[in-house]
Amino acid sequence: MEILIVGLSIFFLVHLLPTTPTLRSTLVGKIGELPYKGLFSVVSLLGLLLIVLGKAEAEFVSLWQPPAMLSVLTKLMMLPAMVLLVSAYLPSNFKKHVRHPMLCGVSLWAVGHLMINGDMASTLLFGSFLIFALVDMASANARGATLQTETKPLWNDILVLILGGGAYALVGIFHQTLFGVPIV
Repeated sequence: MEILIVGLSIFFLVHLLPTTPTLRSTLVGKIGELPYKGLFSVVSLLGLLLIVLGKAEAEFVSLWQPPAMLSVLTKLMMLPAMVLLVSAYLPSNFKKHVRHPMLCGVSLWAVGHLMINGDMASTLLFGSFLIFALVDMASANARGATLQTETKPLWNDILVLILGGGAYALVGIFHQTLFGVPIV
């Protein structure tokens, strides 16, 4: 469990930098934009690697027994979560309606997985991501985040839906290989 906690700490501490613009600006001023982004990426990947290793090695400590029927709801939630994640990175009209598509997608993913995992390590993992996504949304709003105003071609929205659906299908197919839990 310690490796999971260290990984979560590293991952979220580095991701808190953008929520404090003064600290981020100071770091960028000292080392430059490109080195900052490179260091940010390397530290994030290290944290993510430790999260994956820590979750895999964590002792199973049951906190509650999730009802089996919630797995259907989780599977349904994952499709919009994937579409939102894709829409965060591709130009589309989704950002005209959702201010923080990536964070909303992460929130759906986290809530869905909290509903079907009743162990301590899963609660720590998915609960941490949910809390972080909500805090980051509030922070971004306080810093002036707005909805997109320009209209993108409809083709872009279709592409987001296709890629989000494809990602959903691929994760579903390879979920057991990647995470050790069959869902298909």
